Amino acid sequence: MHIVFLTNEYPSKTTSHGGIGTFVQNLARNLILQNIKVSVLGISNKEKKEVDNGVAIYRIKQSSIKFGKFIINSAKIRKKLKEIHSVNPIDIVEGSELSFAFLPKSTSYKKVIRMHGGHHFFAITLNKKPALWRSFQELKSFKKADALIAVSNYVGETTKQLVKFNLQFEVIYNFIDLERFKKSDTDLKEENTIVFIGTVCEKKGVKQLVEAFPLIKKKFPNVKLYLVGRDWKSKEIDSYINYLKEMISADDLKSIIFSGSIPYEQIPVMLEKAHVCVYPSHMESFGLTVIEAMAMAKPIVYSDIPPFNELITDQMSGLKCNPLNPKDIAEKIVKLLDNSERANEIGNKARIEMLEKFSPEKIVNQNIDFYKKNN
Repeated sequence: MHIVFLTNEYPSKTTSHGGIGTFVQNLARNLILQNIKVSVLGISNKEKKEVDNGVAIYRIKQSSIKFGKFIINSAKIRKKLKEIHSVNPIDIVEGSELSFAFLPKSTSYKKVIRMHGGHHFFAITLNKKPALWRSFQELKSFKKADALIAVSNYVGETTKQLVKFNLQFEVIYNFIDLERFKKSDTDLKEENTIVFIGTVCEKKGVKQLVEAFPLIKKKFPNVKLYLVGRDWKSKEIDSYINYLKEMISADDLKSIIFSGSIPYEQIPVMLEKAHVCVYPSHMESFGLTVIEAMAMAKPIVYSDIPPFNELITDQMSGLKCNPLNPKDIAEKIVKLLDNSERANEIGNKARIEMLEKFSPEKIVNQNIDFYKKNN
């Protein structure tokens, strides 16, 4: 069997990616171990072919034209798929929600959409209006898909209602590398250290977390907050990190560390020092960073949103908070900082729950069974 993943986010030796890129890399490497041929195809700044643990990666140089570059980029992807197929026939091409908009409807291979949370999903769940062009592409892509995977039941059901597709989907959760994310050494924990990992942006709830920080500091004056992740910008905000810094008092700013994007191999090191990990997202499709913390037996405060509620059991493997309420976020963090025995208990239960739900071996086999069934 030969599977091709369409993604621009596959990590390279010089760049790191979270989310989809990390997941595809974990899955691709494990499929190779099961004697399944895997290729990755994506648009990049320059033309390059790489091999990662047996995974063939084709990076295609993006078009430099100002308008309509998607037409050129799509043509390049179609051409490369033909080239790959002529050498090693393709059985499955997998991509995210927008991937198949400009691919032929009739192909010799099956097209699988893995719903990581597309344009309709995040626009509607965050109370925003979907953009017409991206909505058009997404609808067109779903019409060309042969099979669907959802990374959580919530993202699957919600997308089904919004996009109105007829195909049934199968829920297959994401997984992580347990060799990398091992149970943490409690001796390396730094007391009263809070860690957030993710893009520093609006939808991740970082603003509310920063607003909660002074309330936490009243109880624990020596508390530190690490915000680990790349900066975000929009039409209105040139740098979300700078936007946050402007609303933080000079005194509190001394205790908030903006670490920026760090290499993926450094994330376990950062998690190791955490007393509490916090994920106050307004919406997610799954939450890879959450299960990374769970794998390391870290006590977590997480948003009361449906995808997280599929992953975590409140009061047992984490504490649920209202992500729009800084006071509630602060209260849940303080509970864990104030009671190390309770925090350790929650962290240990989080690891047990993670291993039960997100075993790499089980999830890789689920993916292989799905591919065989839909080939």
